[in-house]
Amino acid sequence: MKRLLITGAAGGVGKMARKRLSHLAQSIRISDIVPMDPIADNEEAIICDLADEATVHALVKDCDGILHLGGVSVEKSYDLIEAANIRGVHNLYEAARMSGQPRIVFASSNHTIGFYPQTTRLTADMPTRPDGWYGISKVYGEAVAQMYHAKFGQETAIVRIGSCFERPVDRRMMATWFSYDDFCRLIERVFAVPALGCPIIWGASANSGGWWDNSHLDWLGWAPEDNSETYRDEIERLPQRPADAPDVLWQGGMFTADPVVKSKDC
Repeated sequence: MKRLLITGAAGGVGKMARKRLSHLAQSIRISDIVPMDPIADNEEAIICDLADEATVHALVKDCDGILHLGGVSVEKSYDLIEAANIRGVHNLYEAARMSGQPRIVFASSNHTIGFYPQTTRLTADMPTRPDGWYGISKVYGEAVAQMYHAKFGQETAIVRIGSCFERPVDRRMMATWFSYDDFCRLIERVFAVPALGCPIIWGASANSGGWWDNSHLDWLGWAPEDNSETYRDEIERLPQRPADAPDVLWQGGMFTADPVVKSKDC
């Protein structure tokens, strides 16, 4: 690619992606609502509020691919989530439609299915069960991607990210962990395949106790290689959680217990 756009470039996954995926394009356009210093030689930084339609259209212009990590990533008030994750996704897809339809990686979330019990193994075609306004906004984003693909042919990889960190830090992450290496191998493959379509991909490593089935993706040529079992001994040294704790019962963990946040509280 000549130019890859990475939104949410100031976040944890965004910073990692900038370092590890810079080889995917001659130029990396990075954006966020806050400064993103330091800027690498092949990076072009643009401050962008995803709710600002004109700015998003300018952001997407001349990009060959989009890694969309931007938006609110935790439970917040509806006003904040609506602006970044709902209006922002609308603006991004409209901008892509009007700019040659660059292939998109949409960072969805396990919180689209957070109210499934941890004893249930999920396939990508099972109904969503979001665990809050954040999860609802990601269900909306998935629907936008699917509609734009059906109506306009816009290709998107919908990646339901579990827990993308350097290493798992609690027992729930033994199932949801998505290693940096597996994440980057997936993004490389998404932009390499001749035809993508609009698949839902579970963003998790090959964890022995995982909850999600990616067997529908054999055609993609990607399979996770890392396993959270590497960290089993140190995780087992952590205190046990109560049997009725949300992070023990539900796939969405503590998000299932988050209160509805009023706008005045943010």
